[in-house]
Amino acid sequence: MTTRGGQGAMNPQSRSASFSASATRQQPVRRPSVNSRLSFLSTAERGENQTETGQGIAAQHQIEEEIAKIKRYEDFTTIDWVQDAAREQLRRKSRRRRHAGLFDSGQLDWRHRIQESYDAAQGWIVVTIIGAAIGLNAGFLNIVTEWLADIKLGHCTTAFYLNENFCCWGEDNGCADWHPWTGIGPVNYLIYIIFATTFAFTSATLVKSYAPYAAGSGISEIKCIIAGFVMKGFLGLWTLVIKSVALPLAIGSGLSVGKEGPSVHYAVCTGNVISRLFAKYRRNASKTREILSACAAAGVAVAFGSPIGGVLFSLEEMSSYFPLKTMWRSYFCALVATAVLSAMNPFRTGQLVMFQVKYDRSWHFFEVVFYIIIGVFGGLYGALVMKWNLRAQAFRKKYLANYAILEATLLAAATAIVCYPNSFLRIDMTESMEILFLECEGSEDYQGLCESEHRLRNILSLLLATVIRIFFVIISYGCKVPAGIFVPSMAIGASFGRSVGIVVQALYDANPQSVFFSACQPDVPCITPGTYAFLGAGAALSGIMHITVSVVVIMFELTGALDYILPTMIVVGVTKAVGELFGKGGIADRMIWFSGFPYLDNKEDHNFGVPVSRVMIPDVVSIPTTGMTLQAVEQLLSKDSYQGFPIVEDEHSKTLVGYIGRTELRYAVDRVKRERSLSPLAKCTFALSPRESELDSAVTPLSRPVTVHYFDSASSTSIDFSRYVDTTPVSVHPRLPLETVMELFRKIGPRVILIEYHGQLTGLVTVKDCLKYQFKVEAAENPRDDHQLDEGQEKLWGLMRRAAGWVSDKVSSASGGRIRLRDSLEHDRSSSLLRTTGASEILDGTEDLMDDADGVELENR
Repeated sequence: MTTRGGQGAMNPQSRSASFSASATRQQPVRRPSVNSRLSFLSTAERGENQTETGQGIAAQHQIEEEIAKIKRYEDFTTIDWVQDAAREQLRRKSRRRRHAGLFDSGQLDWRHRIQESYDAAQGWIVVTIIGAAIGLNAGFLNIVTEWLADIKLGHCTTAFYLNENFCCWGEDNGCADWHPWTGIGPVNYLIYIIFATTFAFTSATLVKSYAPYAAGSGISEIKCIIAGFVMKGFLGLWTLVIKSVALPLAIGSGLSVGKEGPSVHYAVCTGNVISRLFAKYRRNASKTREILSACAAAGVAVAFGSPIGGVLFSLEEMSSYFPLKTMWRSYFCALVATAVLSAMNPFRTGQLVMFQVKYDRSWHFFEVVFYIIIGVFGGLYGALVMKWNLRAQAFRKKYLANYAILEATLLAAATAIVCYPNSFLRIDMTESMEILFLECEGSEDYQGLCESEHRLRNILSLLLATVIRIFFVIISYGCKVPAGIFVPSMAIGASFGRSVGIVVQALYDANPQSVFFSACQPDVPCITPGTYAFLGAGAALSGIMHITVSVVVIMFELTGALDYILPTMIVVGVTKAVGELFGKGGIADRMIWFSGFPYLDNKEDHNFGVPVSRVMIPDVVSIPTTGMTLQAVEQLLSKDSYQGFPIVEDEHSKTLVGYIGRTELRYAVDRVKRERSLSPLAKCTFALSPRESELDSAVTPLSRPVTVHYFDSASSTSIDFSRYVDTTPVSVHPRLPLETVMELFRKIGPRVILIEYHGQLTGLVTVKDCLKYQFKVEAAENPRDDHQLDEGQEKLWGLMRRAAGWVSDKVSSASGGRIRLRDSLEHDRSSSLLRTTGASEILDGTEDLMDDADGVELENR
């Protein structure tokens, strides 16, 4: 199940055999110059300087549209951005010629002018609609999430649908209208656990049954999709609906997951669903990429109430291609979404997020020492969580793939049991951040947080909350419910930062006359512990995502305090420096690597010092320009291993003529068979002779009909497929450095790059080949032995199975043998071993069909 750009993973004998021409060899077809090839124009544009007719352009455009429509339904493929740009050029050319024809004939009336204006403004219209939809969805999700989080603790007697804040509007420490479920503490504890497990069970069931792609955060996959990786259904309507329904349930269950990461996913789903209603975006991947980048910015904007931070997040983390026009569209989409959310005012406080806060006191330079401590914590936290979460993900993929619902339910139950006794873990994470961010003066005092006599208890409670939350984030992130890691990380940083702030405040109160605190003014509070919590949240977010500028701007927009930009920059800078010591890339980049997606990260600068010939596939299945029968072509197409074929002059010379994709060739064969009855022995031609090229120079390549020449015998029938051949594929010299080839893949995005030497085909290279070599080099530089890790995972799984067996035996005994869980556990385990493997394969980005229909479903990661 491993295929490569143009070629599949065949045995060397089958790969090295290329099809020879049985007909008389033609004169070599002169290929375009290097400058022509590096202009990256596809076959669709070869008629640029030719005399094109309106009919030819229309036919050419129609064929391109039909091929593009077929490609939209190919799953797990990569978009060839070179061909996509050519199709867009063709669309514009067709529109210009149509417009010019109407103008010359005097038929350009006001209707056509309105149509032209609408086409020009369509992008802004789509962005406005999408932004409004994202804002509305975010507002409703905020309201539902807060109610589900509070309903575990009690209910409002005046109106059951109100959460505690709305029920006790204007009160700081609760009110008589909000009642716990009972007056008995242990019973409330049990009800809390029941609600948590029910919410998690429902969320996991919805995800598994209706939209497996709705699980997880989605940021890793969206990064790959924006880069050109096609995952059919990942941004579909069902995913949007289930994500929007299951996300509040997952948050309400109390799992150590957040909604800010999934908000990017449902925002991009919204943009994809709405943009598909417009033909301009259905047929053009590059324009869809602009919309998806803008939606990612809007998703972060509504999650944090930070439109500018959302744009910077999309620029820094999400998009590998981010031109100025995309930035402007992203800004406008984030603006509309934030404005709609502000108009809804879901919290009735004017705040866009619950933990938004304002600070009216400045900071002192002696506090930089403690800011550095917080920054170090952020870097260490990110490294620790990424390392152990990937191990937990590997264990989940290997052993728990068939227990998705049970795992999420048990995780929620365990989280509720452990977290309920701790006052900072019992409440929702956004609510806890709101409490930890606040200044003590003139605000609610939650559980004596601001009282000096309770400092030791609060410090221990906050540190315990930090450790427990880290553990549950490691084992919860990646379970099969909508789950983000932004807010859990911020809550962990906030609890640690608040504990540091309380310690600093205690030091000041004990030594107010110390030289260290000489900058403090008398009779004015010197230390604000809430700011330490705020900075700790920023440090943890930066540590887990490895982002810097966007974190600073997001935290600034959350507080509106210009005074704290410098402390935030200091903390984030220290976090970044510490995190880089343990490896580059955040949790999203590590998940891309873990899942095996073909994605070249632009955050790392490599220096391999080898030419591309060391990485390329030397034995390439190619097609000769003449002599191949229709039957042989169909046999080649029946093998899913091949996604494209270089066209060569003949087997011996290997003179490169062009490249034809599997989709284009399949379309051409089906079309010619549909139009007429042909013998399987009919000869196929994939290049014009020089004389035919001269005679046909006035005809646009794709507008020229398929030429079928009939002779006396069926085997002498000739079919011309040359108009489907890209005569300007991206090709490089074998001695070109591998780093340059990787940069070509990042910048212009071809699916495959051909390697030629003096006009002769010597091989091809894909993104997967580059990644395989990169991983090989990194493994050689940093060898590791996973034998002990595998043994530890096997022991853990054995312990879990023994515990599950003991429970199943007790259930069977209590039910008189009517309920037997052990048999189902054994069956699920055996099927799991048959379906999963220990290591992730790198997906080629060219998979048309997969042996396992759930090959990259989140359920099996």
